[in-house]
Amino acid sequence: MSKRSPRLQFTDEERTAPELEKVVKKADKKMDRLEKTEAKIPKKTVKRKQRVVDAEGRVTTRLHFEEVEKKKPQTKLSHTVTHTPVNTAMGTAHRKIRENEQDNVGVESAHKAEEFAEGGVRMINSAHRSHKLKPYRKAAHAEAAADKANLKALNKQARYSNPQFSSNPYSRWQQKRAIKKEYMAAKKSGQSTVKAGQTTAKAAKKAAENAKKSAEFVARHWKGALIVIAIILMVAFLLSVVSSCSVLVQGGASVFGASSYAAEDADMLAAEAQYCALEAELQDYLDNYERTHDYDEYHYDLDDIEHDPYVLISAISALHGGEWKLSEVGGTIQMLFDKQYILTETVTTETRYRTETRTDSEGNDYEVEVPYTYYICTVELENFNLSHVPVYIMSEEQLSMYATYMSTLGNRPDLFPNSSYVNAYIETEYEDYEIPAEALSDPQFAAMMKEAEKYLGYPYVWGGSSPSTSFDCSGFVSWVVNNCGVGWNIGRLGADGLRHICTRVSSANVRPGDLVFFQGTYDTAGASHVGIYVGNNKMIHCGDPIQYADLGSSYWQSHFLSYGRLPSP
Repeated sequence: MSKRSPRLQFTDEERTAPELEKVVKKADKKMDRLEKTEAKIPKKTVKRKQRVVDAEGRVTTRLHFEEVEKKKPQTKLSHTVTHTPVNTAMGTAHRKIRENEQDNVGVESAHKAEEFAEGGVRMINSAHRSHKLKPYRKAAHAEAAADKANLKALNKQARYSNPQFSSNPYSRWQQKRAIKKEYMAAKKSGQSTVKAGQTTAKAAKKAAENAKKSAEFVARHWKGALIVIAIILMVAFLLSVVSSCSVLVQGGASVFGASSYAAEDADMLAAEAQYCALEAELQDYLDNYERTHDYDEYHYDLDDIEHDPYVLISAISALHGGEWKLSEVGGTIQMLFDKQYILTETVTTETRYRTETRTDSEGNDYEVEVPYTYYICTVELENFNLSHVPVYIMSEEQLSMYATYMSTLGNRPDLFPNSSYVNAYIETEYEDYEIPAEALSDPQFAAMMKEAEKYLGYPYVWGGSSPSTSFDCSGFVSWVVNNCGVGWNIGRLGADGLRHICTRVSSANVRPGDLVFFQGTYDTAGASHVGIYVGNNKMIHCGDPIQYADLGSSYWQSHFLSYGRLPSP
């Protein structure tokens, strides 16, 4: 194993600071776990001979006993190399089978079962080595987790101590790089503890010096800097052209490279203004409805009139292949507006009676009940949510582009700073979680997590159901279940559809790999959200982005519906 990860030392002020308290506790916790896992590595007692010379020059030999780590057994890597020709041949054969499967579900299911069986044989062959390697693997995983937690804590501590770096992305990048270098140097030197303040102070000093040198260099060589910037922009343009061409050749999966808006700022801002003008016109129509209509009674059921500008610009950009002008997208703006806002005006009538006074031939007045038609108007406005529209109107390639733009905000988080997506984009870190090794000893659950964790950080796209389009909650779970290699083939189901194929299990009997369902997260009957239970009261799910979540939070507790166990594959 490499040099031991150093334990960070924070001041009392830093440990109690709201900005640092959580990451400091996590760093301590990861270091505690590392120490426990290292203590479980097998030890053996060895005899060493020690020559001792006394004052009179006589030489004696003494035995010295000490504990050392046992030699690490042969790893899976060496066995993988040994079996590579066989495994490669198996993989080639399965690829050939897949080429001919097409839509034959029976053949595909049998093939998946065959692949799983072969994987089981390979797993059995290495089971006896796995047991011996377990403490070493645990220690390695714990060390990696400790390093990750320590670096996160150091970066937070740097921002806490040097707030001037928080507003400059380049300085933050330099600082993070310097902190990592200092940390790894401390680890390599074998230091058991590192004072966080010293590390971040050194890193901040280095980052400041680098930033100052960069600024001075640019000031001295401003003409050359302009030439370099021009070259960079030209290369970026060429790359975007190449990327656009590759989309046409490779399809949806390649579009994640072209993540920047290609339209001019003026066109994008004008498109947003035009959409807002349509909304203002609709709002004015509703506000003055009774003044412009002549009915006896009115009822209203109106959703809020609102949209997110990044959803609008990403949708327009995806539908028009990236680059567009305002003059080209007027019809698209109107089409998106018409699909988002569904206005229904229903007029019903009733026959009612009113009392009228009549005069007979003799001049006497009398009252009669006269029927008349009473008009009741019900006005309903449904805001379908603009982010739900793309899945209904876009091809898979366009939906892929839309998902890419939304995951990066077109690399323009400054364009619409009041958008709710901006904070999520800037704060890219999300809750991390390390699944216990005991849970991963179940091959079925381990296969699910191997597939699920590939997509951590992917954005939520309503209706999305594949890596090329990104996912919504049920699309993510359906994809993991179908593609984890265990043998399931359940198709693309919604949250409530997944609930109905599962067997309900109690909270006392839930286990990793079961599904967890929620209700009322939006207006729909039955289950409205679904995730995969991973143990310790946590789940992995497609929030925004795909991430782990704590089921003990007040939000998930208030919406919890049930746990469900998938049918046998």
